[in-house]
Amino acid sequence: MKRFHLLILSLLFVSFSLNAEDDKVNFAYDIDFETRFDNREYYRSAFSPSMTVFGARLTPSAGFDIHQDDKISHRLMAGIDVRKDFGASPVSKILSDGADVPETSLNQNNTALFRDITLYYRLTANTRKAGVQLYAGIFPRRAVGGEYSDVFFSDSLKYYDNNMEGVLLQVHNDRIYWEVGCDWMGQYGKVRKEKFMVFSYGQSDITPFFKVGYSGYMYHFAGSQKAKGVVDNILLNPFVKFDFADRLGFQEFSARLGWLQAMQHDRVFVGHYVFPGGGELDLEIKKWNFGIRNRLFCGTDMMPYYNSTDAGGDKYGDRLYLGDPFYRMHDDGSTGIGTYDRLEFFYEPQVGPYLKIGVGARFHFHGTRYSGCQQVFSLKFNLLQILR
Repeated sequence: MKRFHLLILSLLFVSFSLNAEDDKVNFAYDIDFETRFDNREYYRSAFSPSMTVFGARLTPSAGFDIHQDDKISHRLMAGIDVRKDFGASPVSKILSDGADVPETSLNQNNTALFRDITLYYRLTANTRKAGVQLYAGIFPRRAVGGEYSDVFFSDSLKYYDNNMEGVLLQVHNDRIYWEVGCDWMGQYGKVRKEKFMVFSYGQSDITPFFKVGYSGYMYHFAGSQKAKGVVDNILLNPFVKFDFADRLGFQEFSARLGWLQAMQHDRVFVGHYVFPGGGELDLEIKKWNFGIRNRLFCGTDMMPYYNSTDAGGDKYGDRLYLGDPFYRMHDDGSTGIGTYDRLEFFYEPQVGPYLKIGVGARFHFHGTRYSGCQQVFSLKFNLLQILR
C-alpha cells in the first residue's frame, strides 16, 4: 500500500511539473462512488440463494492528459478501489478452539477494504470517419459500452468485479459502435486457474428506428496445478432492435429480438461440444424516468455444467458461468426447452451531470412458476464522467 501511495504522489508531481512547462499537459482526476442495495428473495427456487447485497464503493483516481493535437490525446491514470459490504465487520472469536476465521479478522476494518487498484492508459483519436478509444491496463468495467444480455454478465459480477485487466478497443461514429476487449481474470498457479475472456459487441443503425448487432465472448476456463483441465465457453448473440422512442416522444420505446447460442466444451470430462441456445425478446418503455422492462428467454439450459466439478473436486458454478443463474432454466434436474421471464418496474432519474439514482423491483418466472424477486436501489456518482 505504501508503494501505491508513492505512485500517486509521483503522478501528481509529474502532472504539476508538466503543467508548468506545457499547456498541452493537464492534471486529470476522477472520483467514482456507488452504493447498492439489492434484496434477493429467491426462496421459491434453487437457482440462487436468497441474500441481501448492501454496500458502497469509492474509486478515486488521478493522472494526467497529454493533448498531442486536435485529433489525438493520451491519458494515464492510477487509482484505488475501496469497497465495503455493510455489516461485514469483525466479530469476536466464537469458535471453541479460538481459531481465526475471516469474520473475526481485523483486516476487514483496514486493508481488506482496498480491493484493487486501477492503472491504465487511454488513447482517444478522432478521424473524419470515426472516433477511436483504446484502453490498456486495469480500468473500470464501466468503460465497456456494449449492451450485453444478463446471460453474459450478472449484476453480482458487475458489482463485485468492478475492474477489467487487459485491453479494450472501441470504434464509433454516428451510425456504428464496435468494441473488442480481453479481460485476463486468472494467472496459472497451484490452485488459481488460468482464465481469460475475449469479448466483442457491435451495432449498426440501418434506419433511425432499426438496428442490427451482435455480442459475444470466448471464455477460456483452464486448469491449475491442483486441477488440470480446460473448459471452453463460447457465447454468441446476434440481434435486431426496433426503437421508436424519438417518434413517440418517449425516453425509450424499444423491442430487441436476438438468438443466444452457446458452444461449450469440457475437454477432460465430456470430450465434445454441447450447444445450448434459445431466443430472447427484450421490451422496454420509459417516460419521465419511469419504466417497465420485460425480458423473455425461451430455450434450453444455458449452463449445463453448472453443478459439475473439476479434477480437484471444486464446483464449476459461477467460476465458469458469469451470467445470471436463472438462465439454468430448470432447478429440479429436468431438461428440455423452458421459458424464463423477468419483469422489472423502475425509476431512474439523472440528477444533474454527475448523479444517477435507480429504484426498482424485479420479478422472475420460469414457465408459469414464480421464482423470486428483487428490490433494488442504487446511487452512482461520477465526478467528471471521464470515460464517457
